[in-house]
Amino acid sequence: MSQVFDGYERQYCELSANLSKKCTTATILDGEQKKQKISEVKAGLDDADTLIRKMDLEARSLPPSVKASLLAKLREYKTDLNNLKTEVKRISSANSNQAARDELLESGMADAMMVAADQRGRLMMSTERLNKSSDRIRESRKVMLETEDLGVSILQDLHQQRQSLLHAHNTLHGVDDNISRSKKILTNMSRRMSRNKWIIGSIIAALVIAIILILYFKLAH
Repeated sequence: MSQVFDGYERQYCELSANLSKKCTTATILDGEQKKQKISEVKAGLDDADTLIRKMDLEARSLPPSVKASLLAKLREYKTDLNNLKTEVKRISSANSNQAARDELLESGMADAMMVAADQRGRLMMSTERLNKSSDRIRESRKVMLETEDLGVSILQDLHQQRQSLLHAHNTLHGVDDNISRSKKILTNMSRRMSRNKWIIGSIIAALVIAIILILYFKLAH
């Protein structure tokens, strides 16, 4: 046996056992701790590769009677190292899948937050439009009530004006009646005055004629 090969063998066995423990530990970790542990295992695998190459070179430098048994051991160590590498790939793949799931989850949450924000924005816009519509409805109702009040006031004014016109019409009708009666009275008075003038004229004429006749008879005698 080669003492050099034995030294490399002890180092490899210790390193392999340590890497196996770290792989087991990495499977129960998550996040940055898991990444850190996988990095340590990968660094140990590089050291294990170096030890395997050194054992291979040492075994091939020995006599054939010794080399055969050492190369058989070396094939077992290479298989063990490949198993460690496979385990690390599996853990790394699981970590990548978890990271991808986390990223997908974060992306989904981000999309959901964006959708929620968009829906919230649309809801706020709809609420604002509804508030504006309500304000316009209230303003229109206020204008309608003011218009209604104005219409009632105008109708009341028109009613009062109508009553005033009716009262004025009745007053004018009474004045017309009074004027008609006064006209009739004046007409009757005028007729009486004309008749009296004829009577007085006739009396004066008769008196004049009587005086003339009296004077004539006096002069004749």
